[in-house]
Amino acid sequence: MSGPQSATPNLSITSSPLVERLIDLALEEDIGPGDVTTCALIPPEQVGTAQIRAKQRLVVAGLSVAALVFARLESRLDFSPQVADGETVESGTVLARLTGPVAAILTGERPALNFLMRLSGIATFTRTMVEAVAGFPVAVVDTRKTAPGWRVLEKYAVRLGGGRNHRFGLFDGVLIKNNHLTAVGSITEAVRRARARVHHLLKIEVEVASLMELEEALTAGADLILLDNMDDATLAEAVRLTAGRALLEASGSMTLARLPKAAATGVNLISMGALTHSAPAADIHLRLL
Repeated sequence: MSGPQSATPNLSITSSPLVERLIDLALEEDIGPGDVTTCALIPPEQVGTAQIRAKQRLVVAGLSVAALVFARLESRLDFSPQVADGETVESGTVLARLTGPVAAILTGERPALNFLMRLSGIATFTRTMVEAVAGFPVAVVDTRKTAPGWRVLEKYAVRLGGGRNHRFGLFDGVLIKNNHLTAVGSITEAVRRARARVHHLLKIEVEVASLMELEEALTAGADLILLDNMDDATLAEAVRLTAGRALLEASGSMTLARLPKAAATGVNLISMGALTHSAPAADIHLRLL
């Protein structure tokens, strides 16, 4: 099935300069001019070992980011993952072992866990949603409803959870939404303008709120159509009317309980902003041994 995909290159997540900047901001925010507690209590020469452990069943995401947090603080600190990103682990599983200066372990603990807990939470939440539609030919996709600055990481976590990425930003796909239509005047004119201006490799998606608008979008030649806040009966009728002429994305009011019903209508994609904006952080802790 083809559909929206992120423009993010298939590289190690920590190779992104955005991630490096985010880590630097997190450390600056938390440490400021210095970790006064650790500096007062722990001599620089003290070394030790710590474990990062899951306190719930979860899908792991962000180990390489956590490792980079500690590397920024202390090059002598060894961060050894015990599992891999994307693995599902049970409560009590050791995710990583750290050996080196205790001061760096304690100072980096909270920023590293913040990344790991949030990203693992998104991956775990996404996996639950994806499993709810297992057996249906439909993809669960994310949106741009991400924490500012965190998008590359949050979309990475969605992929680890088995979801797919919608467009990464405003630059890698045309999505004509209701406010665009208000400004332009009609779906037909909006699609015409988009076709005339964007290059031939960019697909054009149009948001519609009714079956009448769906018919106009199909006639105008939209590649994808976002069915906004339609009930399941209307989604099914939209699939029948479209008859394969465009990919259909169902969006709005999607919950775990509703997902199988929406998937059964035959839509190609179900988008959920909740994958990133409402996923609870995973329960993970670090303990010195």
